[in-house]
Amino acid sequence: MDRLDEIRAFAAVAEARSFTHGARKLGVSGAQASKLVARLEDRLGARLLNRTTRDVSLTDTGQAYLERARDLLEEFDALESSVRDQGGPSGTLKVSAPVSFGQGQLTPALLDFAAGCSAVSLDVSFSDRIVNLVEEGFDVAVRIGHLSDSSLVARRLAAVRMVTCASPEYLARAGVPASLEDLANHEVVLDSNRSDPTIWRFGPHNDTREVRVGGRVKFNGAEPCVAAGVAGFGIVRAPAFAAADALRAGRLVPVLCAFEPELIHVYAVYPHARHLAAKVRAFVDFLAHRYAGEPEWHRGWGIGEHPAPHWQTA
Repeated sequence: MDRLDEIRAFAAVAEARSFTHGARKLGVSGAQASKLVARLEDRLGARLLNRTTRDVSLTDTGQAYLERARDLLEEFDALESSVRDQGGPSGTLKVSAPVSFGQGQLTPALLDFAAGCSAVSLDVSFSDRIVNLVEEGFDVAVRIGHLSDSSLVARRLAAVRMVTCASPEYLARAGVPASLEDLANHEVVLDSNRSDPTIWRFGPHNDTREVRVGGRVKFNGAEPCVAAGVAGFGIVRAPAFAAADALRAGRLVPVLCAFEPELIHVYAVYPHARHLAAKVRAFVDFLAHRYAGEPEWHRGWGIGEHPAPHWQTA
């Protein structure tokens, strides 16, 4: 076990590039982490880390050792989990999710899951940053949109329609856009979370049309963009879960419905593992059941009255 502690300390410090941050992740002091890594290097007779006053980096030997050490630690943790899991889901479940969806939609589900699984503790982080699940120690992440990391297992949970909408007051003042070209004559609320907030894409991936838009109000999140739309600052494009309440209340009105893009999806993603921890399996199954069927955020604002999303010319 002393050797395993040494390897675990080395992996934590190497991934954090810091003795202080690596020690914090392990719940030990920086001095203890340094002692464990030094003991490992002495026993191996090789330097694994280069140390400076500002940074910690891997030597070539350390990089090769870390790759094998990760496999060893993962297998050991999976072995222990498989034994513990015989009594059902337990332990701490570390979850990452985007801010708007996490705060507005996922929190009630998380609390219901915690109420039903009293042996599981939740450690939840809401961030629009794409976290590295393995390096940052997350068990599962909820992500929205098109996934690119094929090293993760992904389970589709629900569909999300992107809605182009504006307040009745804004439309009365500026007019209702009838075509994509009309957007050039409108103020648009920009979401800086997107790679290029000034480009809106309409239509399915095999027939996409790009439209350049502009506006003087920009936020880094769906909910403040929706609030700006309600306040009459322009046309907003937002996921239905963020705009649904305003749409139901009539504070926002859908526009350009015939030009909406295809659905995006909510996924639960988690690292590949030979033995999936019971807490992860239970949580993902819970979310899949929770969001089965037509999502709540698509109800009550007339989605069925609009054409199915597709691209067509004006």
